[in-house]
Amino acid sequence: MTDWTGVTELAGTQDQVVSRPQLYRLGVHRWQLRRRVQRTTWRTVGARAVVLHAGPLTQTQRWWAALINTSGHAVLAGPTAAEAAGLKGYETETIHVAVPKSARPVKQPGVVVHESRRLKPADVHPGRRPPQVRAAVAVVQTALWSTDRARACAVLAAAVQQRLVRVPELWTEMARVRRHRFRKLILLVLSDIEGGAHSLAEIDFAQLCRLAGLPTPSRQVVRVDSTGRRRYLDVEWDAFGLVVEIDGMLHMQAARWMDDSFRGNELSLGDRVLLRFPALALRLYPERVLAQVRQGLLNAGWQPTSVTRQAS
Repeated sequence: MTDWTGVTELAGTQDQVVSRPQLYRLGVHRWQLRRRVQRTTWRTVGARAVVLHAGPLTQTQRWWAALINTSGHAVLAGPTAAEAAGLKGYETETIHVAVPKSARPVKQPGVVVHESRRLKPADVHPGRRPPQVRAAVAVVQTALWSTDRARACAVLAAAVQQRLVRVPELWTEMARVRRHRFRKLILLVLSDIEGGAHSLAEIDFAQLCRLAGLPTPSRQVVRVDSTGRRRYLDVEWDAFGLVVEIDGMLHMQAARWMDDSFRGNELSLGDRVLLRFPALALRLYPERVLAQVRQGLLNAGWQPTSVTRQAS
């Protein structure tokens, strides 16, 4: 006998998307499934997923179908899991799922399957549906799987700024990553986001200037925000009226951005020229930062006395 009450309850927990084996276990015969599909009451998606309506699929239903068709062990991962957890601005049509290395996933269009030896049961969120990795795991995966360095860094800052994760959670997840081409960069960026004094020392803007053959800034000031945390590095060449401000990774929060805009305008309206760079620019494009600083010094009358060396 078909357990239609069970079918209804299952559909309610899986956003109206179920698997063929689940239906068969509840007593739904193949001919019953075939008849409902023919009558367009239900629709099939891929080899295993069945949607218990005939209308357009929602994003969540697409995720369920991708998981069901991939493997019984699949979970949403990377940018898809981050989106499911609430991350804004990094949505993607491609669905990313993760499976243990021992699984035998089925490939399907529009779905990227990541087979991972690091994927553990504790990585999966215990309560969210569809099954998905925890937010911190998803954010770190998104950064590691990015093809663009800037995007990898930006997603970390966005996740913290949107209060999806906390920096210590990201540190914990990165401690599991032993080798990756972005590993060192991500660790430096996490230091920048955290805003500790050690991150400012690592940037060492004055040292970059010396390596590029630029004069050493006459004054360095670490600005402390209203919470007492160090966020920015300000440097100044008094003799040339040039000020450089380096904005922290979370600088674009509205109130902070507005306050610094007013302060920057005050400097520019006085006898100073202000150059502003995000901390991420120092991590990714130090040569472009130094080129603009050099031009600012030249415009102010600085005359190089030695051959400029390129920053590494």
